[in-house]
Amino acid sequence: MMGIMMVLYLLFLLWIKSWWGLIVVPFIFDAYITKFIPWGFWHEWKNDTARGIMSWVDAIVFALVAVYFVNLYIFQNYQIPSSSLEKSLLVGDYLFVSKASYGPRVPNTPLSLPLTQHTIPGTNMKSYVEWPQWKYKRAPGWQKVKLNDIVVFNFPAGDTVALNFQQTDFYSLAYSEGKRRFGERVDMESLTRSQQRTAYGIFYAEGSKLIKSNPRIYGEVVTRPVDRRENYVKRCVGLPGDTLQIIDTHVWLNGKQIEDPENMQLNYFVQTTGPVITDEMFKELGISEEDRWEMGGDASWETELQSMGLNTRMQNGKLAPTYNLPLTKKMLQTLQANKKLVSKIVMEPERENFIGDLYPLNLYTKWNRNNYGPIWIPKKGATITLNDDNLPIYERCIVAYEGNQLERKDDGIYINGVKTNEYTFQMDYYWMMGDNRHKSADSRYWGFVPEDHVVGKPVLIWLSLDKDRDWLDGKIRWSRLFKWVDGIK
Repeated sequence: MMGIMMVLYLLFLLWIKSWWGLIVVPFIFDAYITKFIPWGFWHEWKNDTARGIMSWVDAIVFALVAVYFVNLYIFQNYQIPSSSLEKSLLVGDYLFVSKASYGPRVPNTPLSLPLTQHTIPGTNMKSYVEWPQWKYKRAPGWQKVKLNDIVVFNFPAGDTVALNFQQTDFYSLAYSEGKRRFGERVDMESLTRSQQRTAYGIFYAEGSKLIKSNPRIYGEVVTRPVDRRENYVKRCVGLPGDTLQIIDTHVWLNGKQIEDPENMQLNYFVQTTGPVITDEMFKELGISEEDRWEMGGDASWETELQSMGLNTRMQNGKLAPTYNLPLTKKMLQTLQANKKLVSKIVMEPERENFIGDLYPLNLYTKWNRNNYGPIWIPKKGATITLNDDNLPIYERCIVAYEGNQLERKDDGIYINGVKTNEYTFQMDYYWMMGDNRHKSADSRYWGFVPEDHVVGKPVLIWLSLDKDRDWLDGKIRWSRLFKWVDGIK
């Protein structure tokens, strides 16, 4: 038995390429052969209660160690927290995420509590110890990330977090707060690239200062290593070396349009002829309570709705009920066909109050959610020429992800103290987007996903719960149980 255990353990170390694990070999040998350490000392105790307690402690410790290694290297459980991939993956889906598919990472922070990401539940305490921190290394997997794969990854912009605003990355929050306070009257289009860079630098610096000086509002600002950043799940729509562009909501790669996901959703304003849309119809359409937004009775929205051509009035003179809803093509056609209920449907316009700030935050573009790019996705070993137009796009890759020092001086760009106008990437990068295109905070907002942030591939939905329904009213989505994620297109 000892020989089998030793061979399996050594093969495991060879796979993950981590020879630190050899320090465990003498303990395995002792447990089976020499038995110098009295591993089962408590078996000799005469007190039955004490032996019973220790048997439970022994079982729990073994289970935690086993879960720790399985969770790190084989698979982990993941719950879909938001609607960014609806209707492909639903809020309340519980997934098995295979870490072996793309190859498991050796952890950056190996000392951590099992089944926790970054915080001990019910506390504000870190669930990991920051020392030691190991460099990025990935064991061989049996496949690479492919186009249209659904991928779980650590949130790239989650290296810095204001704890009271954990759902918003710190950089976007700082830019928006600084811009709100200092940049409302700045016409970015009229400025030169150099002036725009200065303005964006001021926005970020002032916003960052505001956040850090108001911990009661924003919470403590903390930094997190790669493997302790929030887990996100999106669809890979761009691979290393691809040139990506979004044209009228459709993704194009290298000049060719790729197929839209089968259940891709876009936001629409739906105005009725007067009646409200019932809960029953929302359930039939598959629109959750969280994704329903009615503003027809809100007078502050009247001018905005009228500008979209939504002018249907009821007998009392008020605008008819109007909803902002994410719809697939099929859902859109269903509502359009219901002439008795629906008077008009228009796509949500690309206005700042709907869009937010897009990536890169420090470069003025006219890009929006539906028309974005073109943008080249970095590839390991590829060299680019840096200039004022592309440096804001790749600066974060160079500095934050690949650990270089970058300075702009009057006479040019300096990387690690050396003047240069070129950079060779050390990692592959990916472009990730949600299928719920207008309700997804994805690469359009925070940029590329580096290869060292890739966690794994969702393979199976083992449970699915609808939070809008009761246990006796279809809370368990039986049709989704044990459904393979690979079959979701």
